[in-house]
Amino acid sequence: MTVADQHCPPDWDPRAADGADTAARAAASRLSDPGAGGNADVEITPEQAAEYEEQLRDALVPQRGRELAPPHAVPVVVHVISAQDGRGDVTDERIQEQIDVLNKAYRGDYAVGSEGTDTGFSFELSDVTRNVNDAWFDDFNRYRDAIRSDLRQGGPETLNVYTTQLDSGLLGYSTFPQDYADGPDQDGVVIAHDTFPGGTRDRFNEGHTGTHEVGHWLGLFHTFQNGCESPGDYVDDTPYEREAAAGCPEGRDSCPDLPGLDPVTNFMNYSDDACMTHFTPGQSVRMAEHWEAFRGGSARV
Repeated sequence: MTVADQHCPPDWDPRAADGADTAARAAASRLSDPGAGGNADVEITPEQAAEYEEQLRDALVPQRGRELAPPHAVPVVVHVISAQDGRGDVTDERIQEQIDVLNKAYRGDYAVGSEGTDTGFSFELSDVTRNVNDAWFDDFNRYRDAIRSDLRQGGPETLNVYTTQLDSGLLGYSTFPQDYADGPDQDGVVIAHDTFPGGTRDRFNEGHTGTHEVGHWLGLFHTFQNGCESPGDYVDDTPYEREAAAGCPEGRDSCPDLPGLDPVTNFMNYSDDACMTHFTPGQSVRMAEHWEAFRGGSARV
């Protein structure tokens, strides 16, 4: 199986086929990228999701009966890819702000009331590399595989974040834990530079593109995976959702025959950054399972 990056697709409005709602189309730019390349209009299919689930369950068989061990702080390496004229240069301060956003999100600090949870994951910046290369910056997808192979550091437990310019309004994409064995040098998360905290991407500049893509890196699907059909996103406490959210449509119920309102404030949706608040306890368990199965290594307690 080839390495699968889960993209979050450009210029696609789940509600308006004519594409008239620009805000909604922008919201659809966070992805998980199954087999990626230059075509970002790609989502995990039900068949691919089922294959990932089977790999997870098989990998957990040796751990059966054991309590999942919480991880230490996940080491993070950020690779800044910028142009000679300064485009895409992300300051050390903004990089640390992004790490702070990840820690708050995965600790449950953005949650309202009882909706969220502390996932047990935390993140610690271990290195920043700075790579000034016009070709890489202007056409990252063309050189992506070579860039990641050249720059990646650490093992499966090390989160490598590549920040650069992305095409067609794309906000970011990520590999899944199951892909590491087949392509360890491709493992990691790619994030548009203007989505870091304080960036210029309207509605998506509070750092939650990073939160969302790291969720994929830890094994989570989108909340709208499989729509209203079982097994959804393979998490019991995220309500079914027919399609991605855009903006912040709280109170929406796109699967009215099934329990719960759409999880539009969940970090694994496509909502605006300001709308996103939490992961669920079920998502926390699923991330811990993926960590145990595919990423534990030296970072496990």
